[in-house]
Amino acid sequence: MSVDLVEMVRSGFRECVHRGSVVIIGPDGDPTYEAGSVHVPIYPRSTNKPMQALTLLKHGFEPLDDAELAIATASHTGEPEHIELIERLLRRFGFDENDLACPPDLPMDERARAGVLYRGEKPAKRYMNCSGKHAAMLATCAVNGWPIDGYPDIAHPLQQAVLAQVIELTGEPETDLGIDGCGLPIVPVSLVNLARAFAALATAAQGSPERRIADALRAHPRVISGTNGADLQTMSAVPGLLCKIGADGVHAGALPDGSAFAYKIDDGADRARIPLTMAVLQRMGVAWSDELAALAAPAVLGGGARVGVIRAIPGVVAPGS
Repeated sequence: MSVDLVEMVRSGFRECVHRGSVVIIGPDGDPTYEAGSVHVPIYPRSTNKPMQALTLLKHGFEPLDDAELAIATASHTGEPEHIELIERLLRRFGFDENDLACPPDLPMDERARAGVLYRGEKPAKRYMNCSGKHAAMLATCAVNGWPIDGYPDIAHPLQQAVLAQVIELTGEPETDLGIDGCGLPIVPVSLVNLARAFAALATAAQGSPERRIADALRAHPRVISGTNGADLQTMSAVPGLLCKIGADGVHAGALPDGSAFAYKIDDGADRARIPLTMAVLQRMGVAWSDELAALAAPAVLGGGARVGVIRAIPGVVAPGS
């Protein structure tokens, strides 16, 4: 079951609706708001990356700095800052991009992609948006003496450790795994337990591996996303927020007090993501501002002029809207 969450209104007419499921939990971990199927496992896609990176920290991966830890959780856009961190990480552990098991790609950022094409380069593994995670996984294999060949296979010690960590942090029973776009196993998690996992990261004790993950993401939102990325915009607008997007319309996050959210947009539409996140944060009691209001209602343009808006369904997520 899913519910109407976000609508596009053009020139006064409701043009389309995005459906999905969303949950908000309080600091005690209990849901304070839920709509749709929030107790059924979904594939969180890259929203699982902080938990994957937590596994690496707990198994001996030691980043040089928070930026290097952030790139290990990133869905990056292939900008120079991202590529420099990935190449540094690979060199430090004696690897190059040929050792990465992710598929080759072009940068997601338009300017970075144009630069690659202008230089006559072909798609490369380092440009794939999950390459930072793969580089950190190679580093963890090196530290533990695990084989490099086959590191994406679920039978590999690294992926077994990731599976155990996700189950431990989320409390989710093990179910059938999927394969993510980068070729790694993806562990299904329900939205309510995904929100609880982000709350556990955000409220962990200072210096713990969980808190190191949370602090790295909050300190480097541009590294984990990129110019105009949803996580960069959201965390820049809400100090203290920890959040991470996933493909196909997934987003999860937590505030410092342990209140948290997670949602899945059924059709995976990116245009619905930020308005829905803003509405969720408003319901969670985040102090409203002109910056948040602008993010909550991006314009629909026609001929360069504003002819409509994308917004959360009134009354479904944002109370009184």
